Amino acid sequence: MGSMSRLAAWSRLALGCGLALAVAVAGAQPVAAPATGAAAPVSPSAQRLYERARGQLVQVRTLLKGQDSQASVGSGFVVGDDGLIVTNYHVVSQLALQPERYRLVYTRVDGREGALQLLGFDAVHDLALVRPAPGGATAAAGGVPLAFRPVAEALAQGERIYALGNPLDVGFAVMEGNYNGLVERSFHPSIFFGGALSSGMSGGPALDEAGRVIGVNVATRRDGQQVSFLVPARYAQALVERARTAVPITMPVYAELTAQLMEHQEQVTQRFLAQPWRSAGHPRYAIPVPQESFMRCWGRSTSADTKGLEFERSDCEMDHQVFVSGALSTGTLAVRHEAYDGRRLGMLRFTERYSRSFRNEGFGRGNRREYTAPQCAERFVEQAGLPLRAVLCLSAYKRLAGLYDLSVLVATLDQPEIGAQGRIDARGVSFDNAMKLAEHYLQGYGLRAAP
Repeated sequence: MGSMSRLAAWSRLALGCGLALAVAVAGAQPVAAPATGAAAPVSPSAQRLYERARGQLVQVRTLLKGQDSQASVGSGFVVGDDGLIVTNYHVVSQLALQPERYRLVYTRVDGREGALQLLGFDAVHDLALVRPAPGGATAAAGGVPLAFRPVAEALAQGERIYALGNPLDVGFAVMEGNYNGLVERSFHPSIFFGGALSSGMSGGPALDEAGRVIGVNVATRRDGQQVSFLVPARYAQALVERARTAVPITMPVYAELTAQLMEHQEQVTQRFLAQPWRSAGHPRYAIPVPQESFMRCWGRSTSADTKGLEFERSDCEMDHQVFVSGALSTGTLAVRHEAYDGRRLGMLRFTERYSRSFRNEGFGRGNRREYTAPQCAERFVEQAGLPLRAVLCLSAYKRLAGLYDLSVLVATLDQPEIGAQGRIDARGVSFDNAMKLAEHYLQGYGLRAAP
C-alpha cells in the first residue's frame, strides 16, 4: 500500500533559534515594540495590554549545565504572588527528562535573570509550571500576576485576543488576532487563534481585552498564514492548583510521564472503540473507515483515463500528538486503506503489483534509543466470509514502560484482479488496548451483502 500518511503540518514553537521546528508564519507582523525600543505600529488595545502585562512576561531558556549555551528558548508568564510561572512542557522537556545535563533560567523584560525550578507538568496539554529558585522569587514576580479569565465567561467568535511572548529570541512582543472558536475534530480542546505566532513564543499568554489569560501559546501551522493554536487556560489553571506546592523536580520524569500517557491512551482507545466504522463505499468489500469526530480523512483516486492499475485511497489520522521529546511524539491513531482494481492489467501483473505493495510497508519508527525492534506476527484469517492476510507488529517503548506502538496491515485475498489493503497505527498504547484495537480493526472487514 505504501506509506501514504498525510501528517497535519503542526509545528512546535520553542525549540531554540537554530533548532526550532517551526518558522515564523509568512506575513506575520509584530504589533508591539520589542524591549529593544524599536518602533512598530500598535493598536491602542495592544499597546495598553502589553504595557500592563510586560512585567509578568519571562523568557524561559534551557541551558547546558556548566555553560551558557542554550538548548531551547520559549516564553512564560507569572500567575502567582509566589512567582509561579506557566510555560509549555516542550519548552522545559530537556530539563524534565535529563536534569543532570540541563538547567532552566528566566529573563524578564527589564533584563533581570535567575534560575528556575520545575514543579509539575501536563504533557498531554503541553504545559509546565516553574518557579524561580530560592532567592529569586521577588525579582521574578514584581507587579500584579496575570489572572485567568473565568471558564464560565465564554469567548465570542471573532473576539479580539492578544498573544505575548519573545518571538525568535529578538525581544518581547504582542501579536493581535481573533478568537475563531475551538479547532474542529480535535481530541482535546484547542483554541483556533487567527493570528501569527513565531518560534520562541511557546508558553506565552494569550489575553482578552481585559488582560485576562484565555490560553497559552503552543503551535502554528507551517502551511498557512494567521493560523495558530492555544491551549485553553483552564488546563493551565488546573496545573497551577495541582502543582503550586509541589516539591521541585530533580530526577527524570519518565514515571510521571508514563502515567499521564497511560491515562491519555486509555481515553483515546475507549472513544475510538465506541464509534462504529463508516463505509468505504466499495462495491464488494466492507473496509473500516473511522468516524471524523476527532480525526481528519483525506482521499484520492487515479484519474478516469487510467489504463493500468486503478486505486482509491483514504488516509485518516488525529491531528493531536503528545510531545515527549525532540525525538519522540506519541499518543495518536491513524487508519488508511487502498482499494485496487487490476482488471486492465490481468491476473499475473496485478498479483505482482498487489504483493509488492504489501511487502513495501515498513514497521517501527527506527529510533532504537526509544523503541525496541518491532516484533511481528502474520496470520491468515477469515472475517465475515472474507479471507485476509494480516500482519501485526508491536514495538515497546524503552523508557515509557508498558507503552507500545501498534501496526496492523491487512490485505484481502479472495479475488485475482481486485483487492483492498489497509492499515491501522496506534502510537503509545498499552498491550491490552493494542490487542483491542487490532481486533476492532479486523472486525471492520467483510464482504458486502449483494444488492
